[in-house]
Amino acid sequence: MNYKIVNGSVSYGADTILEEINFEIKEKDKIAVVGRNGCGKSTLLKAIIDNEMLEQGIGEQKFGVYKQGNPVIGYLEQVQFEDDNCTLLQEILKIYKPIIDLEQKIAKLEEELKSDSTEKSIKNYTSALELYELLDGYTYKKEYLTALNKFGFSENDLNKNINDFSGGQKTKIALIKLILSKPDILLLDEPTNHLDITTIEWLENYLKNYPKAIVIVSHDRMFLDKIVNKVYEIEYASMTEYTGNYSAFEIQKRENYEKQLKDYEYQQKEIKRLQAIADRFRYKPTKAKMALSKLKKIEQMVKIEEPNKYDLTTFHTNFKINTESGKLVLKVKDLEFGYDASLGNLSFEVYKGQKLGIIGANGKGKSTLLKTLMGYIPKISGEYKYGYHVEKEYFDQQMEFVDKNKTVIEEFSDSFPNLTITQTRSALASFMFYADDIEKPINLLSGGERVRLQLCKIFKKGPNLLLLDEPTNHMDIIGKESLENILKSYNGTLIVVSHDRYFINKIADSLIIFENNSIKYFNETYSQYLEKREDEKREVVINETEKKKDKSTYFENKEKNRIKNKIKRLENDIEKLEEEIKNIQLEMQKEEFCTNYIKLSEFQKNIDEKNNAIEEKMKEWEDLNKTIELCNVE
Repeated sequence: MNYKIVNGSVSYGADTILEEINFEIKEKDKIAVVGRNGCGKSTLLKAIIDNEMLEQGIGEQKFGVYKQGNPVIGYLEQVQFEDDNCTLLQEILKIYKPIIDLEQKIAKLEEELKSDSTEKSIKNYTSALELYELLDGYTYKKEYLTALNKFGFSENDLNKNINDFSGGQKTKIALIKLILSKPDILLLDEPTNHLDITTIEWLENYLKNYPKAIVIVSHDRMFLDKIVNKVYEIEYASMTEYTGNYSAFEIQKRENYEKQLKDYEYQQKEIKRLQAIADRFRYKPTKAKMALSKLKKIEQMVKIEEPNKYDLTTFHTNFKINTESGKLVLKVKDLEFGYDASLGNLSFEVYKGQKLGIIGANGKGKSTLLKTLMGYIPKISGEYKYGYHVEKEYFDQQMEFVDKNKTVIEEFSDSFPNLTITQTRSALASFMFYADDIEKPINLLSGGERVRLQLCKIFKKGPNLLLLDEPTNHMDIIGKESLENILKSYNGTLIVVSHDRYFINKIADSLIIFENNSIKYFNETYSQYLEKREDEKREVVINETEKKKDKSTYFENKEKNRIKNKIKRLENDIEKLEEEIKNIQLEMQKEEFCTNYIKLSEFQKNIDEKNNAIEEKMKEWEDLNKTIELCNVE
């Protein structure tokens, strides 16, 4: 399978979104498409499906789309189901219709075999079983049940109608259907959005072992690192290919830029030197030939273009806290939190300068914990207490604004009425609100713009404690990196909820983890937590292996003892038979039987039977002894 776009472009009206697309998907490729928000990543995915969107690009090569093997392409563009009244199980089983049809055929063939076992019937039955195995018929039920479970669906949900699920759940169902249908090219646009860490880790493992090609658009850097082996970056409307995962791409991009810049600067110096010589001697008759040779040398050079600078346009701030807090910032003791029912009980302490990350499955109470600590939700029991001079600010992932008809500058100015218009504009500009942007109503802002406005207000207040709930949602990678840098240099205290593991790993020095219906505090980084978790898994495997080994040894010894006891019984039986034969022979020697041929014949027959019995027992005795010898060798 091969899919290739050569020198394509995509335009909307007079705007060119992508001006030079050179993109190739080979069988089993795991490809990431990265770039700034709005650069055309999702547009590329749509163009891979709908080639009518493509036209001649600005490159020299002839435009074309080339497909080998007529690949099936799967893409989740919008959530829609043929029948919202069918159950979740019925919807999922639509993927496996060929397998289910084959199951019915196999059942029918089995019935026919009962009355017709001809060679042809047996061959048809065998062929059907082979195809069933080829289609993963023996594992498909486990496959879809595992996927549903990992995405948060229970067995009770299987018989619920599709229209009974929420919008978010419907999106998950559509994603499950897409990945389980196993198209030749699987296109995924931000698949980790709104998934918790447990689900993301399962999805990572599934996609890593996906037998066909995948193209992923995602801002989740750890997710990309775990899966992809090729990266295409879209920057300045063009695409550049890199080999390796996301981390390898970052290194290569930096090295390529530095090399091209160095080569460009060296060539410019050389051109300047040759031009200076030519200008100096071109009008002197004796040196004119030399001067012309220098100009010719400049003309013959293959010119190196100055590399484009990284598109690093993002928000920034000099975040300074107004007041230093005391050493103990927050003390939580036996805090039970939740709405109608308890979601957990927790005790921990947070100290000045600490950066605490909160991670775990969705719906377990992470956001509820933050809202409880902010006083927005009453605690059920226990207590929490802030230290001296703590000034806190809260970022709500829902980003609710009191009046969404206000403009950006009105919203900001209402929070900081004492700032001059210049100071206000400067603060907003540092968060990428320029010129006309500040006059936009809040209800017209994108998710990313709302995040930036909220953060701009929070950072301007200069708190010494930040409680942030999913602050990286709606951010591109450059935005995430900018926030990481701000928070790393922040000398206040941080409590942050996030499903972005890369972000948590760079920021947090301690963790609260919601997992397996429990809440645990770890005074370590996310990487250290992962290492500890892997060590625990290895220890469990080792313990299980040892248990099996011990169990195996127990049964092995038990079996050896059983064999030895049987050998002993056989030896006793043989000895007894030999004694009986000896007694019969003594009986035969008596004078009264010397001429009684009938009685002698009975004696001999008895001796033969006992000898046969001895021979059988001796054979069994030899076999058992060989078994014991093999066990001892092993």
